[in-house]
Formats: sequence, structure tokens, C-alpha cells
Amino acid sequence: MSNKPNLRFKKAPTKPVPSSVTKTRVILFNKPFDVLTQFTDHAGRRTLKDFILIPEVYAAGRLDKDSEGLLVLTNDGKLQNKLASPKHKTAKTYWVQVEGIPQPFDVERLRTGVNLKDGMTKPAYVKVIDEPDLWDRNPPVRFRQNKPTSWLSITISEGRNRQVRRMTAHVGFPTLRLIRYSVGDWSIDGIRNGEYSEV
Repeated sequence: MSNKPNLRFKKAPTKPVPSSVTKTRVILFNKPFDVLTQFTDHAGRRTLKDFILIPEVYAAGRLDKDSEGLLVLTNDGKLQNKLASPKHKTAKTYWVQVEGIPQPFDVERLRTGVNLKDGMTKPAYVKVIDEPDLWDRNPPVRFRQNKPTSWLSITISEGRNRQVRRMTAHVGFPTLRLIRYSVGDWSIDGIRNGEYSEV
């Protein structure tokens, strides 16, 4: 009788990995005006919880309460950091309604950079656009009588606090309405305001 050990081992059974762990979820939400980009608020203001019932997804970056448009949410921490961190330079495009009519010189200042309190902004892609076909804002934008407005498309790759609003104000054209149209390759195309789509 041989004393050699039995070298034929059975493969240990592997437990299936829950799909919730492996599946990256990406939610594209068209955020309405006056909604906080968080899921809780002790003051009773409207939050993401009023619109999104998907568990364990978090906003990748911020979008101010008084801004509208695309907010990306995900359960993937690496993707969240990539989209939110300025060092990754993810391009974000905004449609901006401003008070007044910027001239080519004003647009060029925005393109090349303006000197804000926290430093010079990086070059941006800026162009004058026709008024986009949008949902009604509630409440409506307050206009000044006899003061015309115009629309700009501004693409930046920085993430400073209220940067676009500060940029337009710096060159003399206060922002009246701000809508984030796209983040990277994702946009609000086909997503109604207050609704979301899962990628």
C-alpha cells in the first residue's frame, strides 16, 4: 500500500459575488431648480430623495440648488472621484442665460480666462447660442424691464464653487439661469426635467 498522499484535490466551491457588488450603476438626472444635490435635509427642502429611489447611489460632484440640468449619480467610488475631481479635467458644458448682450470682446475674455478671487480661470470653450428649447422654470426667472438677455454655451474642465456664475458676473453679465447640459459624453438629451435615466 502506497504512503503517497492523494494529490488530486477537489476545487473549493466559490460563492457567487452578489450582482449589486459588481454592477456599476450610473444615473443621469435632470435636476430641477431649487433641489439640493443630497438625499437628506433637516430643513425640509426638496432633495434627490424626492426624485430618485435607487439605493446606494451618490452624486458625482455638485450642482447648486439654484442651478438645473445634468447631475450624474453612481455607486462607483472611482467613477465618482473621476467626475468630481478637478485633476481629471472632465469637461462640463453649461447653457447660461445672462443679463445683457455680450460682445465678441466679452466672449473672448471668458475664453482666455478671467481673474477671480481664487485665481485665474483656465481657458474655456464659449460661444453665443440661440435660446434653447427648455422646460419652464418654477419659479420663473426675474427679468429687468428694458434689459435684454442672451444665452451662452460655456464648457469648462474646472470645478470651482459657482464658477460659471462668477465668470459671467466678472465680465459684466450676471447669470440669470444656469443649466448643465453635459458632463463628459453624457447629456440631458431625452431626459425630462425632474426625471432620470440609467446608463
